[in-house]
Amino acid sequence: MFRLAIFVLVGIIVTSFFMIFSRDVIMSDQQIEKYKESLSHEEILELKRWNTPTIYNGWEQVTKCDSAKDAFNLEPPIDFMPQMGPMVGYAVTVVCEPSNVQHKIDNPDAAMQCYRYIASMLGPKIVVVQDLDKPETYGSHWGEVNSNRHKSLGCVGTITDGSVRDVDEMTNAGFKALARRMCVGHAHAHPVRWGCEVEVFGRKVQPGQLIHADKHGFLAIPFGEEKDLLDAAKFMDSNECQSVIKTARNTTGKSMEEILEGFSQAGKLFASNVKEKFGPKS
Repeated sequence: MFRLAIFVLVGIIVTSFFMIFSRDVIMSDQQIEKYKESLSHEEILELKRWNTPTIYNGWEQVTKCDSAKDAFNLEPPIDFMPQMGPMVGYAVTVVCEPSNVQHKIDNPDAAMQCYRYIASMLGPKIVVVQDLDKPETYGSHWGEVNSNRHKSLGCVGTITDGSVRDVDEMTNAGFKALARRMCVGHAHAHPVRWGCEVEVFGRKVQPGQLIHADKHGFLAIPFGEEKDLLDAAKFMDSNECQSVIKTARNTTGKSMEEILEGFSQAGKLFASNVKEKFGPKS
């Protein structure tokens, strides 16, 4: 009887530990397939060479979503390190509530559990943090220490609808941040959930989604639309240069009517090139 009781007790402890450690980290079949089909390091580097509007121009040609409403931020973030250029990575997600000390009491080991989750995910990674205190601001999840720690875990930056502090030190760490504002303190910053769907700046983001972000905002690429993204963005940029931009830059000595006619012809050429490359829009 005593051995049975010990066996049951051990089983309860192990099960409880597993539930705590793995909570909110269960990935869907779709997310697992996404990780299997991740982009190469070279493709990530090439995506980083373009700004986010250029990536959007390519994405709208290959997406099955509504390019007028889906995938991009609906509220304005602030890029606190625009000089660092774009960042590209896979979303790892966290929810925090710095105003609420109860989270530290309920799960004092949450920070280490969250670090372990982030460390286990595919990189490069962008930490997408939903702050439950929004629209208020009591403290920042991000500062010099947390940015350096996450950088060592393969993260290149964060998108948070909360705040950041130690911006110069975060920049020195090479950790980019898009956030709602700055603040002075950290309050009771502590992970509440992780590895779950979050909503930041009006956009829902799933763990594992490819994100492209810069001073213009961010684009969370829907699963399954990553592989064609780079080729589409490069094509659209070249198409602009060889048609509509070329015509607008070549107006010396032309009359206004000739300029406007050039706009019309260039627009038709641009549209024809798009149709030939991607087919007609359904």
